[in-house]
Amino acid sequence: MALILFFRDAFRELWRGSLLYWAWIVFLWALIALGVWNYIGQLSSGLVVTNMSNQVSWGFYISNFTFLVGVAAAAVMLVIPAYIFDRKDIRDVVLLGDTMAVTAVFMAMLFVVVDIGRPDRIWHMIPLIGSFNFPVSLLAWDVVVLSGYLLLNLGISFFLLFSHYQGREAKLKNYLPFIMLAIFWAISIHTVTAFLYSANTGRPFWHNALLAPRFIASAFCSGPALAIIILQLVRRLARYPVRQSAIDTLGITMTVALQITLFFVIAELFTDFYSEGTHSASARYLFFGLHGASKLTPWIWTALALLVIALTILMVYPLRRNPVLFTTACVLTVIGVWIEKGMGLVIPGYIPTPLGEVFEYLPNWTEVSISIGIWAIGLLTFTLLAKAGMAIERGQVRLRDDIEEELAGLTDDEKDGDMESLAHQQPVK
Repeated sequence: MALILFFRDAFRELWRGSLLYWAWIVFLWALIALGVWNYIGQLSSGLVVTNMSNQVSWGFYISNFTFLVGVAAAAVMLVIPAYIFDRKDIRDVVLLGDTMAVTAVFMAMLFVVVDIGRPDRIWHMIPLIGSFNFPVSLLAWDVVVLSGYLLLNLGISFFLLFSHYQGREAKLKNYLPFIMLAIFWAISIHTVTAFLYSANTGRPFWHNALLAPRFIASAFCSGPALAIIILQLVRRLARYPVRQSAIDTLGITMTVALQITLFFVIAELFTDFYSEGTHSASARYLFFGLHGASKLTPWIWTALALLVIALTILMVYPLRRNPVLFTTACVLTVIGVWIEKGMGLVIPGYIPTPLGEVFEYLPNWTEVSISIGIWAIGLLTFTLLAKAGMAIERGQVRLRDDIEEELAGLTDDEKDGDMESLAHQQPVK
């Protein structure tokens, strides 16, 4: 019964909100409708309506997928200080980090679905149902780690919220093993994704031992940056208690990770350009153009400029203490990593081809609109999950609110038993 009431009350909370809340919901649904409409066209005509080709088979969809896997993995930067170092200020907002992780994985999976020309065959990728060549295939490993990470975060979040809904504080010993497993799993999802690229010997641009640590470093700067933006919005718009110390901790993490990310980029560029060979052709195309083709060059230089500006703000203490500049640095970091890790990594791996041919790629409106729709689905999912979760965490939604309503239909003996049970419940501190 309590479980049914939990879902009922959480669903009711979603219908309570200000005019701004409903305007945001309507706006997201409009973007979703746009994406669905264009996806129907892609589904009926095939991937020929996109700018992808046999020469560049991974495009804008997989670029977004790669970025979002990093965002999902970076949620661990809230979990580690909250539970390993017992930071109460971060534990108060760790559920928002879990929600961000769940949303990011969900969006990443959607990008894989739209990238498949025959989504009706997606069941082949479902563990225990399909035949997806596990454990030989790295793609199969990616499906396993993403699915596992999604289930772990959903399970932990549900356990905590359901306990608080009942007016009880969840015992750490009951879910700490799953927290530790989730930390390991967070690292694994991005490592396996990096291995998908680096194990491809036919693409010299990806065939790099630094790719996995570079992936993790970029995730640990873009993820906390996005988390900071979300926490500041939640604090301002939802009046949710977010301590400045939690934001400052994430800011330090983001700064260090951004330094490491740029160092890895410099190390790779040195290897590519100091001793130029056929292996550096993709890097030359990306940064300086190749054979007159240079569509991606403005993208990568923009990304590097944004990241350098962001790092400058974060490293100069007076600038970092300015709330506007600090938020600006977070936004620049998210955009810069999104470009560098997506368009600046996935696409150049295909250019030039192993035969030396140059087939340039930029996403068309179909790909952009569908991607916008998926991002809108993710934002809608996060908004709804976060709204219900914050209401439970603040004590606005409790099982106790329904005591009289539920007891109305019970006998006297049943009422006495339920009231005795409720008397032994400890409220959340």
